[in-house]
Amino acid sequence: MPNIKIFVDETQYNAVRSGLAALLPDLRTALCSSLRVDNAAFQIAVIPVLGMADQPQVNVEMQLMPRPERTREVVSELAGQLRASVAKATGQCVAVRVAMLDAATYVALK
Repeated sequence: MPNIKIFVDETQYNAVRSGLAALLPDLRTALCSSLRVDNAAFQIAVIPVLGMADQPQVNVEMQLMPRPERTREVVSELAGQLRASVAKATGQCVAVRVAMLDAATYVALK
C-alpha cells in the first residue's frame, strides 16, 4: 500500500505539470515492482501547494505499510531513486520523506 503525494509549489506547478504527468505511469510501475505490490494497492497524487520560497519547491511524501524486507536501507535507496526521478522530470530540487504506517491503527476505505 504505497501512498505517494507529490507537493509542488504553485509558482512551479504549471512549469512541471507535464513532466510529472509523463513520469507517473513509469514511476508507479517501478515502485510497484520494487515494493512488490500491484497497481490496485498504489495511490499517487500531484498537489499544488502554497509554500515558502526558501524550501524545496517539490516535496514527495511516501507512506508505506511495514514489511520485513522494507528495511531502512532498502527504503532509503528507494527514496533516493524516487527523488532522482522526480528531479529529472521537474528540473527542481526535490525533498523526499518516507513514513511507515502502523498496521494496527491504519484504516483505509476504498
